[in-house]
Amino acid sequence: MEKIREQFSSLRTARRSTQTGDPTYLLDIDVSRGEGSHLVAASHSNKSIGVYDRETLNLLWEYSSHPGLLRGVRFAHEHADMLFSACSDGTVKCWDTRLPSSEAALSFRGYPSNVFISFDVSCNDLIVCAGTEKVKEDVFMVFWDARGGTHSVPSSQSPLGGYSESHSDDITKICFHPSQQNLVISGSTDGLVNIFDINQVNEDDALIATCNSGSSVSSVGWSGKDFQQVYCLTHDEGFSWWDLTQLDTEEPVMLLQIPDAREAAGLGKTELNYLIGGLYHEKLDHLFLLGGTSAGSLHLLDCGADGLSPVGALQGGHSATVRSFYWNMADDSLLTGGEDAQLLLWKLGAVEKAPGKKKASMKMASSVQRRVRVHQNPFKSKRK
Repeated sequence: MEKIREQFSSLRTARRSTQTGDPTYLLDIDVSRGEGSHLVAASHSNKSIGVYDRETLNLLWEYSSHPGLLRGVRFAHEHADMLFSACSDGTVKCWDTRLPSSEAALSFRGYPSNVFISFDVSCNDLIVCAGTEKVKEDVFMVFWDARGGTHSVPSSQSPLGGYSESHSDDITKICFHPSQQNLVISGSTDGLVNIFDINQVNEDDALIATCNSGSSVSSVGWSGKDFQQVYCLTHDEGFSWWDLTQLDTEEPVMLLQIPDAREAAGLGKTELNYLIGGLYHEKLDHLFLLGGTSAGSLHLLDCGADGLSPVGALQGGHSATVRSFYWNMADDSLLTGGEDAQLLLWKLGAVEKAPGKKKASMKMASSVQRRVRVHQNPFKSKRK
């Protein structure tokens, strides 16, 4: 633990993205994978996607043909040039980053009136899943065959099917297992975290477990050896952590549940205003949380059986709320994006840069449209 404490405290801003004439929030970031990959994608609050060089953080190009609010960006796992984005207009789009075109390479459409607020891509790039807002009594997890976007084979842009019975409110987060393409987590404002095996022939059989966080879920993730644990963060800064290996035993599944991480970490609400997300460090076999303040400071928290404890803090980089991050475990560098319209690259021992100009807050309202209940044929995917 002392090693990670020293490393985190030694991080300094090495690069900073150049502000544009119309600065916007950076809502979500992801990096391209594979040898020689060098791209960072960021979703912006002005409905555009910025593609940046990972080392220089120079903006290479933007994709702006989104009629609704962006709900995340994800690079394909095995095809470093393919970038997916979800939009509140009921589409998931696939962009070929080798072609700075204004049109997506492929568009996956949901059912009528779907409003997507979360999505993810399976670890083998075969399946895309998106979660919807609730309208009346309807809320969906919608699935597509992604191969039309990542392989040179024909593929229908219509859904393969969907789940509609396991949540009762907005599905705020979707997260596939890092190595088992058939496993996926969903988190919702109904407080539930569901784990599915999408190899099964129907939704009831697919639902492996339901974990109750007791509050509206903002983020979910996998952790532990072979990623057999799941965790979630909540909109009121709570944290819950479960061990799926105990599902068929008499031992408790719950590892830790904390109603307010700010108080539990011993930092206080003035030093820690919010949680950003979780990070499972495979080399250390350890789960961490990253949080921050409205002034842009960052705090790393250690997750242990006894609770949360502060590891270290970073200051002087951002000047407003940080929305997203990516930790590169290969070189222990950190990418962060925030409401100050800044994308920052942190590296060990780098020369600090002056903080960016603080931006005023912007309210972003999502439109809610009428949906119809549709449940098509189920599907199967092959195990690795």
